[in-house]
Amino acid sequence: QVQLVESGGGLVQAGGSLRLSCAASGRTFRNNAMGWFRQAPGKEREFAAAISRSGVSTYYADSVKGRFTISRDNGKNAVLLQMNSLKPEDTAVYYCAASTRTVVAVTGTKYDYWGQGTQVTVSS
Repeated sequence: QVQLVESGGGLVQAGGSLRLSCAASGRTFRNNAMGWFRQAPGKEREFAAAISRSGVSTYYADSVKGRFTISRDNGKNAVLLQMNSLKPEDTAVYYCAASTRTVVAVTGTKYDYWGQGTQVTVSS
């Protein structure tokens, strides 16, 4: 069982930066691929970024590539999402997710554990 708690959301102006953190409980954290997803009002949840268990491989949605960076610290059971050059269309609730599968996935159905989410609002 893995419990995930996100933090770091807030209100920022366009062009600004935020760093989201996801604290994970459980001794099996290093066995989980991790992902960040987001859901804007009235829209379906979408993939943002993912990272392999070792942290060597990372994956990004085209909409955030070059602006967002995902990283993990297995010693601290934490995953970070550094978000730069934020745009109003990045406004959403951001969710941290953990997967027990070997292959890193970009679809939400492949993730087994989810946090409660943290709100990110980007004003124009």
